[in-house]
Amino acid sequence: MTGLTTTNLTSLTKIYSGKVRDLYAIDDARMLMIATDRLSAFDVILAEPIPEKGKILTAISNFWFDKLKDVVPSHFTGERAEDVVSAADLPQVEGRAVVVKRLKPVAVEAIVRGYIAGSGWKEYQQNGSICGMALPAGLREADQLPEPVFTPSTKAELGDHDENISYARCEEVIGVELAARVRDTAIALYKAASIYAATCGIIIADTKFEFGLDTDGTLCLMDEALTPDSSRFWPADQYVPGSNPPSYDKQFVRDWLETTGWDKTPPAPALPLEVAEKTAAKYREALDKLTK
Repeated sequence: MTGLTTTNLTSLTKIYSGKVRDLYAIDDARMLMIATDRLSAFDVILAEPIPEKGKILTAISNFWFDKLKDVVPSHFTGERAEDVVSAADLPQVEGRAVVVKRLKPVAVEAIVRGYIAGSGWKEYQQNGSICGMALPAGLREADQLPEPVFTPSTKAELGDHDENISYARCEEVIGVELAARVRDTAIALYKAASIYAATCGIIIADTKFEFGLDTDGTLCLMDEALTPDSSRFWPADQYVPGSNPPSYDKQFVRDWLETTGWDKTPPAPALPLEVAEKTAAKYREALDKLTK
């Protein structure tokens, strides 16, 4: 199965390798961020790549960073990745890397839910709430919420699971003022993106944003934005409340993994080529629809 699962640039020093992205130092103010073809499911990195996934994720993120720049600035520097590496390293960066500012990461993940699905649906069934926030009674799986809700989570170390937290806990972690800025900005981003995506036949059920602060304290959107890895995309023409709609994201892989009896601890079962290729096609379809 072809795909880039590991990067080894010779012209820059690697400083971090995450679930999907590798970071390289350029200088004190800038980094190179490369999206590989790795896929993480249930917080475990699969051994098999999703062909061209990193290039698709980068194209989708770049599209949204530009489209939403009037809502919040991003980590972009405006420089080309190809201009900061040697010729020998070009095959590892072309189409999948961006030059970004070094920001101080905000220590929570900003999740916005417009529909009830996934872990939110499970909690609602048990408690009638999401992250401790009471919701109206009688909601069905995949129902649209009266208003989008901000449900922050902790940022787990690689290999650990993110944990949903209450807004009060979010305030304790990052401070009252910053928590309000992150919440309001995340909801504004979700609303703007959802309105646009609807014109492309896509429902954004929920999404996760990551923010950082620049040297002036300005809140910036970073990492990725509204990709199939960080969001739950549903085809509008197949949306039926009361059931879990098909999605453009890695839910296809999660659903297959659920059939294997895997206990969600490393290593994950080997991903069949057919599942990897169908997942890649889902990612590609999302890109084509959003950037038509």
